[in-house]
Amino acid sequence: MVKKTYFVCSNCGYESVKWLGKCPNCGAWNTFKEFREQNNESRSGVSSIVKKVKEIEITDFKKISTGIYEFDRVVDEGVTPSSLILIGGDPGIGKSTLLMQVAKALSEKKRKVLYVSGEESLEQVKGRAERLQISNDYLYFFNEQDISRVKDAVEDLNPDLLIVDSIQTVYKPELDQVVGSVTQVRECGAELLRVTKERKMTTFIVGHVTKDGTLAGPKTLEHMVDVVLYLEGERGFNLRILRCTKNRFGTSDEIGIFEMTSEGLAEVSDASTLFISRDHVRKEGISYTVLMEGKRPILVEIQTLVLPTFFPSPQRVATGFDTRRLYMLLAVVEKFAGINLRGMDMFLNVTGGIKIQDSSGDLAVIASIVSSYRKRPLPENSVFIGEVGLGGEVRKVPNILKRIEEAKRLGFINVYSPLEYTNVEEVVKLCLG
Repeated sequence: MVKKTYFVCSNCGYESVKWLGKCPNCGAWNTFKEFREQNNESRSGVSSIVKKVKEIEITDFKKISTGIYEFDRVVDEGVTPSSLILIGGDPGIGKSTLLMQVAKALSEKKRKVLYVSGEESLEQVKGRAERLQISNDYLYFFNEQDISRVKDAVEDLNPDLLIVDSIQTVYKPELDQVVGSVTQVRECGAELLRVTKERKMTTFIVGHVTKDGTLAGPKTLEHMVDVVLYLEGERGFNLRILRCTKNRFGTSDEIGIFEMTSEGLAEVSDASTLFISRDHVRKEGISYTVLMEGKRPILVEIQTLVLPTFFPSPQRVATGFDTRRLYMLLAVVEKFAGINLRGMDMFLNVTGGIKIQDSSGDLAVIASIVSSYRKRPLPENSVFIGEVGLGGEVRKVPNILKRIEEAKRLGFINVYSPLEYTNVEEVVKLCLG
C-alpha cells in the first residue's frame, strides 16, 4: 500500500496536499514540512469495543494533589490520572525545575515517578535533584530518546507519573524523519497519549516555544493533550507565572505564582505585594489597579512616561499591555478629556512582568497617562478599577467588590470605580483638578 504524503505547517499545523511557500492560514514562510502517513494494520473484532451509551461505565478519577498549592490551583486541585499534560516556556525559565519539584512531591507520597530526560545527562539531572534535596526510592531517572525504549521502561516500572523532557528530543526509529521534526513530534505525542490512556497514569511532556512565545511543533499537539500549561517570566526578574490555557478536567483561568530561588521555585502566598512599590521618588505617571486572575485579585502598578517627541511619528511602547488597546484609550482621552497627545512619545509599563489581559485596567492606564502628561501625582492611596468604552463611559467589570476589598486590605482607601463615576472626564477632573 502506497503511503500518503502531505505537508504540515510547523507554525500553525495547517495541512496541504502539496508544498507551499507561504502558509495560507498563518502567513508564515517556508514552514511546510513533509509528512508521511503510517500504514495501519487492519484489526479484527472492532465491534467488541463498540458500546451503547447506557453500557459505558464512568470511572471517577480522583485527582492527586501534589501539595504544591500554587501548582494545584492551576490544574484545578491536582493532577488527574490518565491525563497528558503539555508544559511550555522559554529556555531556562524553570520548566524542568518545576517538574522536578512535582516529581519530588508525588514520590514523597510513595507515588512511583519516571523522569525521562532527552536533553540532559543523568549527572545533570542528579545535580538538580540534589539542589532540590530529593532523595527517595520512588523517583527514577532515564536518559533516553528512543520512544520505543521509553515505552519499555514504562512497561517494566509501571509508574504513576511519567515526565518526558522534552517532546522535541524523543524520536520513533521507524520514521524516516529527523529528531524534532513535525512528523516525529506528532507521532511521539500520539504514542505517549496511547500509553497514558492505556495505563491510566499521568504524563507530563515539556515542549519548546518559538520566538513569539507559542509552542513549537504542530498545533495538533496542543489539541491532542488534555492540559496545556505555560511558565512565563521576564528576564532579569525572579518571578514566574504558571498559566493554564486548556484543561479538560477543570477550570483554565487560574494562575500560579512562584519566585525562583537557589533552592528551586518557591510559592508566593501574597501575590499583590510583589507587583507594587509605594516608595517612589517621583509619583507622577504612577497608578494602581486590581486584576482578577481566576479567583485571585492581584494589585498591580502601572507606570507611564509622556514626553514631547523628536520624530515625525510619536512612539507608543507598551510592556504588559495591549498596544492596540492603548491607541484606543488615547483616542478617548483626546476626545473626552480634551488633552492633545498627538505630539507626545509614550512609554507604558506594567511592573513585575505581569500582563494585563482584560479591560479592567483601562481606567488606571488613562489616569497614569494624564498624570505623567500634567506632571502631577495622583491622590495618595488611590486605585482605579474599570473598563473604558469608546463613548468615554466607565463600565463595570466582574468581581468589582472583591477587587475593592483587596485594594482596601493593602491600604488603598480612595477607589475610583464605575460604582461612583460614570465617565472618564469626571474621573480626570477629580484626580488632577
